Amino acid sequence: MNKKEKLNKIFLILLSLFVVMLGYGILLPTLPYYTERLALEDNLDPDSINFHIGLLTSIYPFFQLLFVVLWGRLSDKYGRKPIIIVGLIGFIVMQLLTGLATSLTMLYIARILGGIFTSAVIPVSNAYLSDITSIKHRTKIMAWSGVAISSGVIFGPVLGSFLSQTNLHFKYSLGILHLDRFSIPFLLVAFLGFIVLGILIKWLRNTTPVSRLVSGKQKIFNFSRFLIVLLLLSFVMQFVVTLFETVFSIYGKDELLFSSNQIGIGFMLCGAVMAVLQPVFATYGEKLLTAKQQIGAGLFISGISMIAFPFFNNEFYVYVLIITFAAGGAMVTPNLLSAISLLSKENAGSNISLQTSANSIGQILGPVLGTWLIAGGFYYPFIIAGSIVLVAIGLLHYFKSNSLLTSKDGKTLK
Repeated sequence: MNKKEKLNKIFLILLSLFVVMLGYGILLPTLPYYTERLALEDNLDPDSINFHIGLLTSIYPFFQLLFVVLWGRLSDKYGRKPIIIVGLIGFIVMQLLTGLATSLTMLYIARILGGIFTSAVIPVSNAYLSDITSIKHRTKIMAWSGVAISSGVIFGPVLGSFLSQTNLHFKYSLGILHLDRFSIPFLLVAFLGFIVLGILIKWLRNTTPVSRLVSGKQKIFNFSRFLIVLLLLSFVMQFVVTLFETVFSIYGKDELLFSSNQIGIGFMLCGAVMAVLQPVFATYGEKLLTAKQQIGAGLFISGISMIAFPFFNNEFYVYVLIITFAAGGAMVTPNLLSAISLLSKENAGSNISLQTSANSIGQILGPVLGTWLIAGGFYYPFIIAGSIVLVAIGLLHYFKSNSLLTSKDGKTLK
């Protein structure tokens, strides 16, 4: 494979990741209003609206958790392209159902389908990137995957908020479906997903199934000590990030008295810093620190910034802490994903899917624990989450004998 062909494949995969995460982000600012409208149309108790918002938020990663490993195993057996294509088709259906929903039941069905099928796109796309890149460039390409994901999360809320708040006043009923201004952002993303689907079907080549490369009987899962440690670290980071995202909205509104624009700036800063710094650390970080040291430093920076967060109420310092927290995460995330992809050639898809499962558990538990801890005071979620991150640094002790975690020059990380 020549360099141009490889770059084209990488671009196509990053494009699919961006569109899927754009669809995820586009729902964030509109879900509360959309849920409220559908709940009132169903004549539900207004006091139950927040319950449904929380359930609709958590049901998506829950179904990702249930299906992600299955998609990983299927991609190992049949190649990555067919699974990514199936996932994109499901993603398009989810966006159409969401945009045209006339009841909460339809919205729940759309979210469930989205959880099932997007879990086929994200980890399998990362496995595809792992297949076509060398060990030397693995961390760098996983960082660019993080850029595509972060960019979707940045632009999704902005696009969703803008398109759903236009002055378009129209309502059309299409049988059990309903089209109005809230439908616009979801139909747009479905259209973009359809374009990307066509491009991938025509231009993306399938990878060779692992079953053709590896002879002998394989275990469904091979939980080495190092894989377990990496999964635990992935869970901790995702748990803390989603806890922060949930708690910061409430904390900013009720305690800091921020406007919605100020809160939005905080989220945009977090996503932008992650998007910019991940490839920077992946490209130049190894000249100063090994991957193991970068993970340790990133965990320390994220943990300290979380603990310090509730002690500052000045807008400038709050934004500085958000940037610091995101910078720490940018050091951790691509190195963890790269390390997991390097553990096993024959189980790369399964291992990356397991990491996505660990992330999904963090996405489910983060908001639940965060909102529960708020009842005791705003200090608790930040301090407890930051302390968990600092404690997780101790897991790096188990890296010292892992010969698969190597630096750019091939030396074992110690």
